[in-house]
Amino acid sequence: MTDVRLPEPRGPLSAALVAVVRGSDFGVPPLPTDAYGDDLQLALHVLYELHYRGFAGVSDDREWDPELLALRAALEDRFLSALRADVPVGAPDTAERALDELQLEPVGDDSGSLSYFLRDHGDLEHFREYAAMRSLYHLKEADPHAWVIPRLRGRAKAAMVAVEFDEFGAGRADEIHAQLFADLMTDLHLDPSYGHYVDAAPAEALATVNMMSLFGLHRALRGALVGHFATVEVTSSPASRRLAEALRRMGAGPAAVRFYTEHVEADAVHEQVVRHEVVAGLLADEPSLEADVVFGIRATGHLEDRLADRLLTAWRDGRTALRTGRITPAAVAARSG
Repeated sequence: MTDVRLPEPRGPLSAALVAVVRGSDFGVPPLPTDAYGDDLQLALHVLYELHYRGFAGVSDDREWDPELLALRAALEDRFLSALRADVPVGAPDTAERALDELQLEPVGDDSGSLSYFLRDHGDLEHFREYAAMRSLYHLKEADPHAWVIPRLRGRAKAAMVAVEFDEFGAGRADEIHAQLFADLMTDLHLDPSYGHYVDAAPAEALATVNMMSLFGLHRALRGALVGHFATVEVTSSPASRRLAEALRRMGAGPAAVRFYTEHVEADAVHEQVVRHEVVAGLLADEPSLEADVVFGIRATGHLEDRLADRLLTAWRDGRTALRTGRITPAAVAARSG
């Protein structure tokens, strides 16, 4: 039983889809032309969530409804085609080179970095917006990556399981990273309920999470999923250090700070394991997947850059980056009763 509610539609496609999963006869309008737009990304989000926790009032059988799967395939094709067009991969691109590029940190320049902005200029209102958007992933942290495990073998599989074991709390429910993020949200006076901030999140935030599900649900994209996972682990430790510093400067509580300090140490170790065992192990077994790994790395950067631009443009203009208005502790208290 789930209490996750269906989101509010954002266009003709998502409106028709929400009606269908609620039980209406199948029928959808022509697909949107904008692969990154709100209507298409929300529709993909709804279809993917049928494979996670589902929605209140929606039968579990809808997960494998053939008409919904056909619609999902059409939307995925449009999304994947847009990503491949925007991040072409070719010689001399290699996974090693692409991962090395991720470690090139800007020096004294926060022009495109969310973690630098939050550390140096942000306030708690900015961080609450950031956490609300990131909750779409962090409240199911590592779940999309788990789908790749049965598609790996040998070194890559063993190392992937080792990293995921840490992500899932190393056997302790209170240490699962998704729970640590829920604790962070509570500390910041945010609602930690799974899926609570979907309506507030712009399409750019939905796309970053939809891409993980796209890669995870398709065996043919296992190399791209490994590339995405490597990107997360390589970039996490330095960004988490800055975000922990930001929260300390803002006066946030220990649970909020702990989520990021945990990632500073853990992901510094994970980075080496992922680079030298998961990625290297996969490519030793299947060298033909190198271009897919690079694509996963570059596509992740592309969508993260789009999200950062959305947030930083709004914040520097003195506006909220959320679709539903600013989040305040008083408003959270009122919703929570």
